[in-house]
Amino acid sequence: MKLIIILITIITVSSCGMQSIPTSLNEVEAKWAEVQNQYKRRSDLIPNLVSTVKGYAKHEKETLQAVVEARAKATSVNVNAGNLNQGSLNKFSKAQSGLSSALGRLMVVVEKYPDLKANANFRDLQVQLEGTENRITVARNRYIETIKEFNNLITVPPTSWYNSMFLKHKKKPQFQVENLKEVQNAPKVKF
Repeated sequence: MKLIIILITIITVSSCGMQSIPTSLNEVEAKWAEVQNQYKRRSDLIPNLVSTVKGYAKHEKETLQAVVEARAKATSVNVNAGNLNQGSLNKFSKAQSGLSSALGRLMVVVEKYPDLKANANFRDLQVQLEGTENRITVARNRYIETIKEFNNLITVPPTSWYNSMFLKHKKKPQFQVENLKEVQNAPKVKF
């Protein structure tokens, strides 16, 4: 009789992870897809931004070329949500960080050309790019929260017992910022 009660207790306690862990894993994959979606949106906007700036800043080819190359590199790095690991996440983050840096240099070029800043097309693109950067931040924050919830399910009892007995999922890596020291320092704005 004791054995039956113990078995029923184990099944009842462990079954709470039966659906929550796979559901949480699906949520992780969906949130990662949204992060990639927002980076794709940014990547799609960049050729328009570069074309607009080219018309005003023909002799700034080096900066424009750096943006184009960084975009190409960033779009070549894809991470499959089912195969998230620290190495692939670092590679993706590094490529996106390079693009962010190139875009920052492009905005410095823009400061040199007051006519460009006043151009409606450029302003619209700049607003779109700013909105996209905000969407990327929101998507990353949601992904970070979802990873935390998933990792809690597979490491905190009682759902972790079910995971350790049957599913054997491992913790997912959290999104990390490349070059943390660089981003901790506020950028200097000079006019």
